[in-house]
Amino acid sequence: MADPGNVGTLIRTADAFGASVELSEGCADPTGPKALRATAGALFRVPLVAADGRRVGLVAHGGRPLSEVELGGPTVFVLGAERDGLPQDVAEACDELATIETSGPAESLNVAAAGAVALYEWSRRRD
Repeated sequence: MADPGNVGTLIRTADAFGASVELSEGCADPTGPKALRATAGALFRVPLVAADGRRVGLVAHGGRPLSEVELGGPTVFVLGAERDGLPQDVAEACDELATIETSGPAESLNVAAAGAVALYEWSRRRD
């Protein structure tokens, strides 16, 4: 994710749901002013670590509906860039691809919104 606002928002969302975050090379700097502001302080609570678990790539179209994807056990959501989504090689390295189904006319969700929905669903099923 190149947009620092999205990076910060996802870190804040991870904080809300008790998750950690792994940032890949080329990602926006989470300590930059825009990202740091979007974290609302969560950057100091959320572990930025290499994540282990079943890798579920979030894609705008063509994945299994997130509601049908197994989220038990350690789960890693893999998100791509806002405009381009997941690179092909990253998508192929995932254990499964999931799509968040929507009922409105929007083509897709913002990447931070998609991450928030996925973390909510993971948290809901975990509890």
